[in-house]
Amino acid sequence: MYHIKTFNAIAPQGLADFTADYAINQSEDPDAYLIRSVDLYQQTFSKNLKAIARCGAGYNNVPLDRALANGTVVFNTPGGNANAVKELIIANMIIANRNIIAAANWTQKVEGADVTLRTEKEKTAFNGTELRHKKLAVIGLGHVGSLVANAASDLGMQVIGYDPYLSADAAWHINQKVKRATSLIQAIQTADFVTIHVPKNVETTGLIGTSELTMMKPDAVLLNFSRLGIVDNQAAITFLRAGKLRQYITDFSSKEILHEPKVTIMPHIGGSTIEAEVNCAKLAVAETKAFLETGNIQNAVNMPDVQAPFQTQYRFTLMHRNVPNMIGQISTLIADAGINIENLVNSAQADYAYTMVDTNQLPLAKKNTLLARLNAIDSMKRVRILCRS
Repeated sequence: MYHIKTFNAIAPQGLADFTADYAINQSEDPDAYLIRSVDLYQQTFSKNLKAIARCGAGYNNVPLDRALANGTVVFNTPGGNANAVKELIIANMIIANRNIIAAANWTQKVEGADVTLRTEKEKTAFNGTELRHKKLAVIGLGHVGSLVANAASDLGMQVIGYDPYLSADAAWHINQKVKRATSLIQAIQTADFVTIHVPKNVETTGLIGTSELTMMKPDAVLLNFSRLGIVDNQAAITFLRAGKLRQYITDFSSKEILHEPKVTIMPHIGGSTIEAEVNCAKLAVAETKAFLETGNIQNAVNMPDVQAPFQTQYRFTLMHRNVPNMIGQISTLIADAGINIENLVNSAQADYAYTMVDTNQLPLAKKNTLLARLNAIDSMKRVRILCRS
């Protein structure tokens, strides 16, 4: 029996994918957490905690280093809310170009029954422009960015994308009409709209700042639905007030941009649809089950993806630091127990690595001794022995 603890409200359609081998919220020492926005930095991780699955793409609420030190794999659900974010991006571009919010607010102040006739002479103040033939720069062509690029292209926009880390697999999903820029400046300098879809890290923090805004058209609209800090908000305000940027639309609030007339702030609703919550919950459950039952890792954010068919009777999974001779020590101890290795896979990410060893032999009399010896290897963080039913 595996024990799962949930934080926040996890879509029941996702939790329903757990089988009878799982107990939900029945133990304070669970095998795995399923979370959304809860801050885990103040949480103490028990040694039994093997996995944390974040129902969403962002994971800045999880202390990855502490999870690694505890031997806990952290998953996210990339792409689970991508369509929801895409739709909100397209909606905001239409709203920005057609002055929809300003027009609706103005109409609420008009007195009299026949609003259409009374506003006929004055509605020209809200004349907008169409998205068709406008140029959109998409920075980051992953799960969300590629969908935005394709949708904008279908609407007749000229789309240029920039992603120096674009994978071959991701490229297959991008419309052939989308042009690829070789630099960030090339992508943004002639764009009517610039939308950012990159993860937040040291390289992308402050990605759009004074230098980049200087290169953009003064009537451009900037959208940030990635993470707070990727756009320098103070720089954006400076350009908006100087008439060198038309509008800034973001899903992340900060004191610099509050109550600015040319800023539209969404209350972090990019992935807030019923469908997205269900998608993310189902993916998080699938990742958690696969890891607990087979040891396979997919969509981890603090460990490499490691997957292999579980076709033998037993599997050792070992999470350890990425240092020399770990594979040698593991193999030697297993061989000394009289066990023949049928398959071994190993992959590393930065300072940590993950190894899976498959075998059809495991003398029960030696199991506990072998487990203790493997755990005693210097730099070993967690060892599990799985049995295929």
